[in-house]
Amino acid sequence: MNFNTKNLKLKLKNTVYIIIGTLILAFSSAVFILPHNIVVGGVTGLGIIISGIIQFEFFTVSVIISILTWIVFFMGLFVLGRSFAMKTLISTVVYPPALSLFGKLVSPRVLGGFFMLNTGSELSLIVSAVFGGVLIGLGCAITFLGGGSTGGTDILGLITSKFLKRVKSSTAIGIIDAAVVALGVFFLKNLVLTLLGIITVFISVSVIDRVFLGAKRAFVAEIISDKYNEINKSVIENMKRTTTIIDVVGGYSGREQKMLAVTFGVREYTELLNIINKEDKLAFLTIHKAHEINGEGWTR
Repeated sequence: MNFNTKNLKLKLKNTVYIIIGTLILAFSSAVFILPHNIVVGGVTGLGIIISGIIQFEFFTVSVIISILTWIVFFMGLFVLGRSFAMKTLISTVVYPPALSLFGKLVSPRVLGGFFMLNTGSELSLIVSAVFGGVLIGLGCAITFLGGGSTGGTDILGLITSKFLKRVKSSTAIGIIDAAVVALGVFFLKNLVLTLLGIITVFISVSVIDRVFLGAKRAFVAEIISDKYNEINKSVIENMKRTTTIIDVVGGYSGREQKMLAVTFGVREYTELLNIINKEDKLAFLTIHKAHEINGEGWTR
């Protein structure tokens, strides 16, 4: 019963993350990206391009994006399976109506036009590209933290990599997004908007990296030294970090030695180097970046 309760709380927490992330993504697209027609790739960028080609009053960008979102979702459901589709279902359901709702904020009748940005202003374009990128990245990162997916070109990229085994999904997604941006140049014929779209993408990727992977960089150091005891003691006492002592054998010399493995944060980088230089300047040191570290002394 206790396990089921914890599992339910975890699922509820993840669902809240996905909904909040999707709402932030919809807000940034509706307020900053769509009013300026900044092509940022993905379904949103494709929707902007199609709306520029097919200009009907009822066929708005929001309607086009909603249709594309569901088309891509069902493609993922049939090709990638139910398990993956469930990860994108919440975003697929929440994003289209949220996009339409937030789109109504960009009106002079709402809060005296507070959310309206002058679409003819160069400063307005730059502000929209920057803040749009920040919020898109934040929304995606929060969605990923909830174990979800924003769908769109992610699904198309995974479908491509499934049929073209030699193409990685990340490469396929990048190619598809680049193709959307290129189409934007061809159909919208506005190089400035294209360049701003690229800037927006770079900013959003940086924010995702910062939020999803964590602002705290972590490292793993492997230290081979005859004075491993002294280094071990100093690390524990001064850095307040524990170590792992591993038996190793030199491949060339055949000599048996001890290797210390230490996990530490970016702020402790210099401190560790100072300890090693103090105890044994001849120590052999290798430092790796750690994608993620869980356990005691580290947050999950």
